[in-house]
Amino acid sequence: MNKLSKIFLAFAVLVTLSSYVLKVKYNSETEEKNQILLSMVMNYLENVHYQPENLNDTFSESAFDLYIKRLDYNKRLFLQEDIELLNEYRDKIDDEIQSGSFELYEKANEILDKRMVLVEGFYEDILSGSFDFSIEESIQEDAEKRNYAANEEDLKDAWRLNFKYQTIRRLERKLSDQEKLMTESDTIVEKSLAELEAEAREGVLKNMGAYFTRIHQVNDKDRITLYVNSIIGVFGPHTSYFPPEDKENFDISMSGKLEGIGARLSQYDGEIKVASIVPGSPSSKQGELKAGDIIIAVAQAKEDPVNIEEMRLDEAIKLIRGPKGTEVVLTVKKENGKVQPIPIIRDVVVIEETYAKSYILEKDGLKTGYIMLPKFYTDFNDPNGRTCSKDVEIELEKLKEEKVDGVILDLRNNGGGSLRDVVDMVGLFIDEGPVVQVRGRDGELQVLSDERSGITYDGPLVVMVNEYSASASEILAAAIQDYGRGIIVGSNSSFGKGTVQRFYDLDRFLSGQYVKFKPLGAVKITTQKFYRINGGSTQLHGVTPDVIIPDLYTFIEIGEKEQDFVMKWDKINPVEFEKWNSTWKLEEIQNTTSKSINESNVFNEVEKMAKKLREDRDNTIVSLNLNDYREEQNAFEKESDQFEELFVSIKDFAISNINQDLELIQGDSVKLEMNDTFIETLQKDNYVYQVMDIVEEMK
Repeated sequence: MNKLSKIFLAFAVLVTLSSYVLKVKYNSETEEKNQILLSMVMNYLENVHYQPENLNDTFSESAFDLYIKRLDYNKRLFLQEDIELLNEYRDKIDDEIQSGSFELYEKANEILDKRMVLVEGFYEDILSGSFDFSIEESIQEDAEKRNYAANEEDLKDAWRLNFKYQTIRRLERKLSDQEKLMTESDTIVEKSLAELEAEAREGVLKNMGAYFTRIHQVNDKDRITLYVNSIIGVFGPHTSYFPPEDKENFDISMSGKLEGIGARLSQYDGEIKVASIVPGSPSSKQGELKAGDIIIAVAQAKEDPVNIEEMRLDEAIKLIRGPKGTEVVLTVKKENGKVQPIPIIRDVVVIEETYAKSYILEKDGLKTGYIMLPKFYTDFNDPNGRTCSKDVEIELEKLKEEKVDGVILDLRNNGGGSLRDVVDMVGLFIDEGPVVQVRGRDGELQVLSDERSGITYDGPLVVMVNEYSASASEILAAAIQDYGRGIIVGSNSSFGKGTVQRFYDLDRFLSGQYVKFKPLGAVKITTQKFYRINGGSTQLHGVTPDVIIPDLYTFIEIGEKEQDFVMKWDKINPVEFEKWNSTWKLEEIQNTTSKSINESNVFNEVEKMAKKLREDRDNTIVSLNLNDYREEQNAFEKESDQFEELFVSIKDFAISNINQDLELIQGDSVKLEMNDTFIETLQKDNYVYQVMDIVEEMK
């Protein structure tokens, strides 16, 4: 019997013979189901989590804080007296888990319902009268910096400021749109400020009505999911419970749908954020939506936008998805605080655009092969299906036929994927050897190695990464760096996710009287940790490039370190491996590149804007004076335009398809358009252009 089977057997015995919930008396079928659910989740965590937590008062305090934070992230529902009342349970969650009690859960929801009724009773009254945008008022955008309202009057005023903020955002956009239209046509009938303010306020009122409609639809299943996830969230940001329908939507990526916008979304601390953009998708073509953008509202074509700031991720995605050819307008908040609408025409997302592709880059007589790999894909259901390692091998063979002087492998924004393919892909550049170490909770170590002799490509290699290169991307970059096989180029560090997760079906061991509770869903648990072959973990620290080029996020912490309860970085013993016998001198390349970057107007401006972005992010007070607000938004827009203007088509930079690739897409207008769009974008990529100089020095 293998180790995993033993774990399952032990767990089955736990569920069958005794568990936390069997020690209590059930008051209702719903309570019984909740107790069974929490018991099974905790048993799984205890038995398979890489680093299980001790259920004690310290654990309870962390879980309590996370639960309260998630119940009312924006601090617009609980009063300070409510928090003080609930504090009685702050160190008792461990005891409640053991006894099967849900006192905190029930009390918190009872208070929350009471506050919802309070807010629902006054929001229409507040929005019935116009706001005065000439006075000096402001709002704190950062929920962490807010205090809970001292009393009901303070709570009402907090909501008034929130409604005023929502209204001024709409009003500013209406004014800007009207001004633009009036410069384009002299037949536009100008609306007064009062008329536009009334329209904006009406939109907020409509949104609040929809918000409370959604609130009334929240059921016990939704509430228990939040409660359970708050408790197990202490085990780390990648461990979570998924009810059946959420499991189906796990890691939602619109690229997997036939029709959409091609953006992967995530939800963290009440905000719906763009995690990544699918290359070649409608979002990618439109160009304005970026990873890191926070989506505030969604509108269908010319309809009023629906605020989604308090909306569940699945509900927000329903609004964003839609038939091909229809328009959706996303109102987003950029990293610098700028709020802007982004119209996107939905279309069929071409999956082909997520596959590896290569181009020939030429500059000053240098001929470089360029491979873009958006993710580490594989077909788990078909052993003969398409995999990224096989595709990259094919691209390398084509580039070798073109007699390129070097190869650039672009892993920027690549969030990872298939572990097996990482190992195989590293094997394309080395002749056998270890690639990554994987350690389980019992300390047992597994070394994954390239066991295939021979090298597909042995020439100069540069791997490009950024803050959103994660997991599998970091494993590859780390291995190439440890071997000295190539040079890693990018931002300060990669994402820093060095852990492995696995799904466990909660229905697997439900039998007898508990069968009636199926389906319960699944739990995703961190079970292993990655380590480099030099012994260091990729967790938290990520991979620090050999050559760092400044980008817009240089002075902002992005990645795993932003999350709650992350695993720490550590180190184990290295494994034996044979370093690559390189002909280039890294220190000389670093010095040359640093000098070139310092002399580059583009990168100097990028660094200035990166510092300004940090200042903008730290300034979380927003003025509700219309003139000041518009001035601030205009400044943000000017900054954004200046940044975009830095990246123009580079004249002495030639980009072309490999002939056989071009022959394959001839006659396919969609693929030709996507190809032209990608080349046009690449033509403006100063980072790739700079990397070509590094390839030149590696020859």
